[in-house]
Amino acid sequence: MPNTKKERIEILGFDDRWFMIIGIFVLSFITDYLFSNSFSRYPLPQAIINWGVSLFFSTFDWIIMRKLLIFLRKTYPSLKDNLKRILIFFLGIVTTVIVLDTLGGILLSWIFGVHYNPMGRSKIILPVILISTMTMAIYEAVYFLIRLKKSIREEEQAKQIAVQAQLDTLRNQAQPHFLFNSLNTLRDIIDQNSKEEAKDFVDKLADIYRFILESGSVNLVTLHDELKFAEAYIHIQKERFGTNLQVHWDVPHTVKNTMIIPMSLQLLLENAIKHNVISKAKPLEIIVAADHNHLVVSNTIQTRSTKIASTKLGLKNIEKRYGLISEQSLTVDQSNGKFKVSLPLLSSAEQKK
Repeated sequence: MPNTKKERIEILGFDDRWFMIIGIFVLSFITDYLFSNSFSRYPLPQAIINWGVSLFFSTFDWIIMRKLLIFLRKTYPSLKDNLKRILIFFLGIVTTVIVLDTLGGILLSWIFGVHYNPMGRSKIILPVILISTMTMAIYEAVYFLIRLKKSIREEEQAKQIAVQAQLDTLRNQAQPHFLFNSLNTLRDIIDQNSKEEAKDFVDKLADIYRFILESGSVNLVTLHDELKFAEAYIHIQKERFGTNLQVHWDVPHTVKNTMIIPMSLQLLLENAIKHNVISKAKPLEIIVAADHNHLVVSNTIQTRSTKIASTKLGLKNIEKRYGLISEQSLTVDQSNGKFKVSLPLLSSAEQKK
């Protein structure tokens, strides 16, 4: 039998001390009222004695059935055994009531010197079984609700863990992808025998990776921080493309405290640079602007003569991450010679729990 509060809560689902004390008294008054109505029919001393008999039966019924309940919960803890446990418990209630009522009736008849009438006692056994079953059903109902709540909570935690694992995977996809392209740019600078530019590039690349490391454990960053990261990225790309790469920033300070997926803007800029011609004859123009709670990134479409195979990793990555942490999604529009992607700007309250 559980003695500590922790044990009672673990097995029964709640600390039942006060429930048991109050329940026994209430049950004893109910059974006395139904079968004797002592306080209306007899003098007070006799009524108290009769109620004491009812209290005696109620106490032992409760204690024995509670012990049986605890034993069955330890024996059949699995949810799949619920039906078996409840059926055995019901049979235990019936047996307890019959045996206890019979033995108690014989004992009380001997104490008070009255004749024990089995037929007379049998008339009250069924109502007592029903009352006892309804009383013990409270234990089961509370236990079921608590286990259901726990199951829902554990399922929700499992979903959050799964979502976080997916987000971590997607972030890990994005970071090597960026590093690979950055190293290609560094190789081009080194090929041009520009040591100072290469050193400057490495310094800026270190700053960028500092941002990646700092934002690597979060699902959202402020637009202000993402813009700083994207501007640094464009700065090192200009080491390669010079004035042939033109990026215009039109983002007011009023929206810079909103939230955005880390590295999402950089991935869009990287895609634009990767899939379009950038030359003196055809400079690539990219516009980054805020528009109705969205960050819009658009560029002129300047298709390469030799197309680069695209896995659309960047867009898929961003789309999946938005889907995992919010109800909003990015939109893509390709028309009038422009390729445009709109990223939702979020608040902390819009993040999925």
